Amino acid sequence: MRLNKFLAQYTSLSRRSADRAISEGRVNINGIAAKLGDVVIDIDKITLDMQPVISDIKITTLVLNKPIGYVCSKSGQGSKTIYELLPPNLHYINSVGRLDKDSSGLLVMTNDGVLANQMTHPRYQKQKKYIIILDRSLEPLHHQMIADHGINLADGLSKLGLVSNDKNAKEWEVTMSEGRNRQIRRTFAALGYEVKKLHRTHFGPYLLGDLKLGNYKVTN
Repeated sequence: MRLNKFLAQYTSLSRRSADRAISEGRVNINGIAAKLGDVVIDIDKITLDMQPVISDIKITTLVLNKPIGYVCSKSGQGSKTIYELLPPNLHYINSVGRLDKDSSGLLVMTNDGVLANQMTHPRYQKQKKYIIILDRSLEPLHHQMIADHGINLADGLSKLGLVSNDKNAKEWEVTMSEGRNRQIRRTFAALGYEVKKLHRTHFGPYLLGDLKLGNYKVTN
């Protein structure tokens, strides 16, 4: 098996990230620095960042309903982390993308690097859905600007699908296929709105359904 495929299968890296790790000298095969294009067999001992890569770890994917106040990292730096919601035997998996500390909802977690890449790479256009609540009613002109024309942000144009959930035009279902940092919040902030609540309900083929806040379910 090619080394980058091996790393993608048994770590949280995608194949592209695995190639980068190999190029940076972070991967060894039997104690010798690996090279791009290397092939490994069952008896080889692989390390990534000096840690053994164990090939018999089960591929696990789960959906977590993240509460507000938790960060998507193992080192919370004073904040609660999503790993406090999981048993220790699942701490080897990583989140696919992130939800910021002030957001809640669906978080996909896996140690399948290929799946993680398919869920996050722009070319796959995985659709995400959120329920948001604004601090005030969204004006019709601003609705049209966001949904039809897009809002220019520092990192590019942001265009969101919007469906109103209430007659006051404060609660909206937002649909998007991008994943830029705090994109929804920044889009509305550019027009003078504050997103008071942001809750993700769908990510590609995964959905929350009736999963309770703070709970998780394994999907494979």
